[in-house]
Amino acid sequence: MDLLVLAAGMGSRYGGLKQMDPVGPNGEFILDYSVRFAKEAGFDRVVFVIRKDIEKDFKEIVGSHWEDKFNVAYAIQDLSDLPEGFSVPEGRTKPWGTAHAVLAAREIISDSFAVVNADDFYGAEGFKLAYEYLKQTEAEPNTFCMVAYELSKTLSNYGGVSRGICEIDEDSFLTKITERLALQREADGVIRDSGDAFADDTPVSMNLFGFKRSYMDALIARFPEFLKQSEGNPKAEYQMPTELGTMLKAGAAKVKLLRTTSEWFGVTSREDRAEVVEKLKNI
Repeated sequence: MDLLVLAAGMGSRYGGLKQMDPVGPNGEFILDYSVRFAKEAGFDRVVFVIRKDIEKDFKEIVGSHWEDKFNVAYAIQDLSDLPEGFSVPEGRTKPWGTAHAVLAAREIISDSFAVVNADDFYGAEGFKLAYEYLKQTEAEPNTFCMVAYELSKTLSNYGGVSRGICEIDEDSFLTKITERLALQREADGVIRDSGDAFADDTPVSMNLFGFKRSYMDALIARFPEFLKQSEGNPKAEYQMPTELGTMLKAGAAKVKLLRTTSEWFGVTSREDRAEVVEKLKNI
């Protein structure tokens, strides 16, 4: 079972490469914690999705640290990695989003895998939950999972945040993810977005998913359709939750929502860094 770490981000809002910024008390990167927790949970290998322009530095600075402790592989997310018959449109400068990042590992991953962002801290429990559920459902190729965090534990002190609000059925299977773009705690203590109030323990998606190979195959099949639909939009992105929503609507997959009370935190902007450094001192 693989852990797929999405580490090809540009870091434009952060002002640099977040995935290679040492924020831990001993110089750890945030992704080091994810790799460690995944290894402890039982995952067999980590696959880093990176860009070609950072490949040398990433392997020397990050990968070399793990290569003697864990099974490590690399996949390159490239803007021009497109299906036959398609080319990079004029004006396009960034890769095609998180689903495209997952596709970068299509020749490497053949079985169950979990996906995380390189610049997010998820805590140990999420990896245990994902690993155990993927193991339990090995014989169910279209049954996936998502580790959900409590909304109150994913807020920022620096303004509103974008989060995927999760809706589930009576058996805790995901029915819908709705993206809310400006969630924040207001003066009266209530979390709101555009006037809508949300409970502190509302489950939200932070991109910790557990998939089977069938999800990868669905991305491969649907990517050409996405490219056709987004023609003329140089900023369109092929995102993991979008394709997952398509599969759910078609009845082609089930996604178990696994709740954790762990705190999530990440480095979206440079202002987040000091708080992350302080929190990691206690991990």
